[in-house]
Amino acid sequence: MKIMKFGGTSVGTSQRMHDLVDIINDDETKIVVLSAMSGTTNDLVEISQTLYSKDNDLAGKLINDLEEKYRDVVYETYNEKSSIYIGIELIKLHFEFLRSFTRDLFTINEEKAILAQGELLSTAIFHLLLQERKIESVLLPALNYMRIKENGEPDMPFISENLNKELCKFAGKGLFITQGYICRNAFGEIDNLQRGGSDYSATIIGAVLQANEIQIWTDIDGMHNNDPRIVQNTYPLAELTFDEAAELAYFGAKILHPTCILPAQNRNIPVRLLNTLHPDAPGTLISAKKTTVGIKAVAAKDGITAIKIKSGRMLMAYGFLRAVFEVFEHYHKPIDMITTSEVAVSLTIDNDSDLDSITEELRTFGVVEVKSNLSIVSIVGVFPANKPSYVNSIFGPLSEIPIHMISYGGSENNISILVETKLKNETLKALNKGIFNLE
Repeated sequence: MKIMKFGGTSVGTSQRMHDLVDIINDDETKIVVLSAMSGTTNDLVEISQTLYSKDNDLAGKLINDLEEKYRDVVYETYNEKSSIYIGIELIKLHFEFLRSFTRDLFTINEEKAILAQGELLSTAIFHLLLQERKIESVLLPALNYMRIKENGEPDMPFISENLNKELCKFAGKGLFITQGYICRNAFGEIDNLQRGGSDYSATIIGAVLQANEIQIWTDIDGMHNNDPRIVQNTYPLAELTFDEAAELAYFGAKILHPTCILPAQNRNIPVRLLNTLHPDAPGTLISAKKTTVGIKAVAAKDGITAIKIKSGRMLMAYGFLRAVFEVFEHYHKPIDMITTSEVAVSLTIDNDSDLDSITEELRTFGVVEVKSNLSIVSIVGVFPANKPSYVNSIFGPLSEIPIHMISYGGSENNISILVETKLKNETLKALNKGIFNLE
């Protein structure tokens, strides 16, 4: 069994869908996980926002505009009149559902149902295309098996039991199409795995089914050594460990959702990153296989806020850090970087909501300084403590760039620095030249 996830750009046009058929059409048993067509989720978010603000006229116009786009997709995708008819009726059904919210009460639960329409549409359209091309397949509703617990984590026993029940209904079938991103919550309501959740869906499915391989298909040839949107002459990495890939995903590599590595890693299932535009490219293989010592890649994460708490009470004291961390725990704020001295602690967060309340509480411990518009630049690879240091090769190229914080030694896979966001691009380019000898 193979799991193949395709993102929004991979199903973004009728031609891309036809190309996708050619990629998946072989004799190997597989589950194909699809995102919404590119741009659709953003459109659905905008529709939801107008419904929240009770601007039903504007919501109706946005719904009409999006429906017209999908009608065009139907006419562009299918050749047979019967398929076009079925496709148009399918579109009508989904968009009449959306319009119903302009005539009734709208809450956050309804918003989740609206956002689910993107994946429901893409999978239905693609399944119909397979039928037109006489390729046998099964449309597997994710809402029948994918569930999260009250804390938002996937309910793995439930998913395993119910996904296997669904598959048993179609014994002997080899090609299944299902939705990424969408699920039900612990109360049975339609919910989702948050942005980028289609990656998560694929690795959860792969984990519970003990798949041979999980493939994440996007529009780039695997994980690159640097951000190709900013830096020229980057190159795809052939192999990464699970830990290296997780660090890169969390600290800014957009090709992979940060949460998706763990289910595959827990079951030791390799994940391969591939490109739908160049399906023959080898991509990047992520597995438990040990890789060579040294620097593999660089990634950057924006929207960082640094907070420094300076207090003489820290000197020779215990319990101070625990009290500080409890403030962030209370506001559900993960901490990315931390450095300490005898009289101060500096740390970073990537979500500045509740910042005023947080700083107010922290002032009971000492003087608080806050700095925003920062970026974490992470250098990822394998850095064993008993091997020669890579400090010179990293910080030599950055001699002209002010560095606000350094995190080194907390992980064998990550050395992170904090810089002003306006200097991020310069930092990435300097590292590309200094580490990888690429201009």
